[in-house]
Amino acid sequence: MSDPTLLSARGLNLRFGAVPALVDVDADLWPGEVLAIVGESGSGKTTLLNVLSGRMAPQSGVVWYREPAGGLVDVHAMPAPALRALHRSDWGFVHQNPRDSLRMGVSAGGNVGERLMAQGSRHYGSIRESAIAWLSEVEIDASRVDDLPRTFSGGMLQRLQIARTLVTHPRLVFMDEPTGGLDVSVQARLLDLIRGLVARLGIAAVLVTHDLAVARLLAHRVMVMQQGCVVESGLTDQVLDDPQHPYTQLLVSSVLAA
Repeated sequence: MSDPTLLSARGLNLRFGAVPALVDVDADLWPGEVLAIVGESGSGKTTLLNVLSGRMAPQSGVVWYREPAGGLVDVHAMPAPALRALHRSDWGFVHQNPRDSLRMGVSAGGNVGERLMAQGSRHYGSIRESAIAWLSEVEIDASRVDDLPRTFSGGMLQRLQIARTLVTHPRLVFMDEPTGGLDVSVQARLLDLIRGLVARLGIAAVLVTHDLAVARLLAHRVMVMQQGCVVESGLTDQVLDDPQHPYTQLLVSSVLAA
């Protein structure tokens, strides 16, 4: 890719007591690219996601983000208010459990509109219009705009969270097991939705998943983690069709045997 990287990490290290969570991890993400981080539970993939997004600090190493103007900023050297502002504008975060992001006592439209208001939008009519448009984008009927999220199914909650995240047109979205805990049929519909939105809007994304089928469907590149280390990385089809590392081979073979 000729474009400069959007996000770059070098030499990330983090331990939880005697347990290595990240060991000399490097990572790069280009504009419009989806990078999947895969591995078993405890491999370090969610820790890496949290460090890349500035939600957790490494003990050593650096994460650089390229701002729209082209300059590089050290994510972990940013003042807390600046990092929060980044998460409300250029960045988005999709949690495995949408209740970690949504306000269950606020209407569906209110949940979407809040993110616009956090960016300074104040015109009620425009905010509501945008909220309704984004509910439609994620296949939620406009008639549900005033309904509370607690009346929604699990799949609808996840789609509402995606609408809330994407309404500000972020350049980069972090996704932590976005289809985890959903029925297979609901997963398939949600994956199609995410794939279409990411491609159409040109969003870059870092995706954590234990499901190699999800990585294959959504990601351009894959990083495979084991015990805090990146043991293999490359183009998704290349890694999953011709894995080189024994651990990756084990992951792929376990899927094939399932």
